[in-house]
Amino acid sequence: MLKPLLIEIGVEELPAVPLLKELKNIEKKYTDLLEKHSLYSAFEFYYTPRRLVIWHHEFKTKQDDSIEEFFGAPLSVAYKDGVATAAANGFAKKCGVTLEELSSVEKGGKEVLYYKKEVSGQDAVHLLEEIIYSWITSLEFGKSMRWGSSSESFIRPVRWLNVMLGSELVDVTLFDVKSSKTTFVHRISNFDAIEVTDGKDYFETLKNGGVTLFASQRREKILSDFKNIEKQSGLSIEVDEELLQEVVAITENPTALLGSFDGEFLRLPPEVIITSMKEHQRYFPVFKDGILTNKFIVVSNALTDDFSHVIEGNEKVLRPRLADGLFFYDNDLKNGLSTDGLKKVAFFKGLGSVADKIDREAKIANVLFNKYTPNANKEDLEKAIALAKADLMSEMVYEFTELQGLMGGYYAIAAGESQAVATAITEQYLPDGEESDLPSTALSAIVAMSIKLDTLLALFSVNQIPTGSRDPFALRRAVNGLVRITKEHDFEFNVVETLKELASGYENIDMQKLESFFLERVKHYFKGINPSVIEAVLASGERELLALGEKIEALNEIVQSADFAECSSTFKRVANITKDVELSEVKFINKCLFDQEAEAALYKKYSQVCTSDFQTYQEELDALLSLKPELDRFFEEVMVNVEDEAVKNNRKYLVASIYKSILKIADIKEVSI
Repeated sequence: MLKPLLIEIGVEELPAVPLLKELKNIEKKYTDLLEKHSLYSAFEFYYTPRRLVIWHHEFKTKQDDSIEEFFGAPLSVAYKDGVATAAANGFAKKCGVTLEELSSVEKGGKEVLYYKKEVSGQDAVHLLEEIIYSWITSLEFGKSMRWGSSSESFIRPVRWLNVMLGSELVDVTLFDVKSSKTTFVHRISNFDAIEVTDGKDYFETLKNGGVTLFASQRREKILSDFKNIEKQSGLSIEVDEELLQEVVAITENPTALLGSFDGEFLRLPPEVIITSMKEHQRYFPVFKDGILTNKFIVVSNALTDDFSHVIEGNEKVLRPRLADGLFFYDNDLKNGLSTDGLKKVAFFKGLGSVADKIDREAKIANVLFNKYTPNANKEDLEKAIALAKADLMSEMVYEFTELQGLMGGYYAIAAGESQAVATAITEQYLPDGEESDLPSTALSAIVAMSIKLDTLLALFSVNQIPTGSRDPFALRRAVNGLVRITKEHDFEFNVVETLKELASGYENIDMQKLESFFLERVKHYFKGINPSVIEAVLASGERELLALGEKIEALNEIVQSADFAECSSTFKRVANITKDVELSEVKFINKCLFDQEAEAALYKKYSQVCTSDFQTYQEELDALLSLKPELDRFFEEVMVNVEDEAVKNNRKYLVASIYKSILKIADIKEVSI
């Protein structure tokens, strides 16, 4: 029989971030438990800040009956001279029956003891408490708390529980709270528990009580309010997706409202205002023609027809936040940029202070500047490196750590530094994620690279090497950033040679581990490409990042073609024939030793390829792989391992030369499709 099933777990207000982080796992964990108990049926999961809800339109009231089969020892072991052995008696005991009730079947070519029994499915009501408890305690929200006399903990206290199968209450206790046919609506609508008769009544009760249960509807309501405000005001609202998800998670009856703050605060850098509003108040910034205005959007959870007091209250809360920001900003401008205090700020044990780190970064920056010779002033580079960490001593960054670098750029302009210096300071941490912007100038790129390279080299020098998923200093992200920067600014960067050159200023670095770590991140950068393609290019010995990327993309394009599989077999044969040839010792090919038309034709075509100019690696690879017809004919008509040593070696050198030319780009034999 099928009946609707409602499970509502009422809690004190859930924090949005932990809930959203676990959201992707919640339904799967419940599904796994249903399948484990043979009770799976389709369901929907809903949440508001005060409740977690599971709803089954149709739920099995009883497990299906099943058959359990037991297989025992072979009959030759179970019985000796017609008498049951310990193996037979033990099997009967395990099955809970007498010897006479056992039978036998053939299994694995032998006759073995066998017992089959029918198992009646249990009523779902007897299993729901275990399922609900296992599910709710499996959720990982991070920090948990205890309340009352309960010895168990959860992210927030559980205040009510409602489990109904059809219109019948299921007797369940969770965290000392017994289930009842009641729920709670929006506090402004009704503070007391309200009785409900079944699922339909439950949903109607919430709707009438000011609770929008479905997160998708709350999101749609907020976005609809945004559009209406924009239409009426002529302003535009910046919709931060993460912030929107948070607001959806902390409201049951959302209404977007337009508030304002004193225009004097617009003296602050826009990022300060936006950060203050988003991080502390969950407000959305408002713009006019792309410029930040003294307006903001707050999403209220109130249930009222007059929101004037709500708007006024939020305006009062925001003012002291912005006043603090303006106070910090003015003080920082008065004090100016200074790195004096950084000598007392430790970077990492064994690596000195932040001031020491700046000195190391300056040396790296000087090497990179000379290497890349950007169209920039070297004095600007030295000034940018010297002042990059100065804002760590500012009051603003002390309050808003996420603004480091950015505030330094503002303070640099205020101190009379050039725009190039300010931009480099602002962009020093870029890219700070896979989708992040990149440094916009060559000077900024060198500063950003210097900071990342010092962090990488310094931490490797004290054996702080990432292991598994542990990477507390984001060294993987640093390498990803270096790869992206070199490609964006067309900077040649040989992983082996450049790291070796820069590492001369550091002690105790295991260069092999460092290079391996770097190359692993390079592979990750090309994660959408067949891994064997990347390995094939790395097998060529290429370690310069720009060329490495171009070769990988060129080979990948060819590998994806329809005829590559057939072509690949020919060139893998080329590799196999020359596996005992030392490619670095391949000698001059003597045309006078050719006595077969096929080898002469192959040499002629190969010579044409070798003397051609190619604009891209793909053109070169295409040309080399176009030797396939001549190679196939060569393999069919020419015997390589002949008795004449000179002829044999000459033929091997011909094939090896072709392999060597391809190997400059990639080792084709490493590609698997």
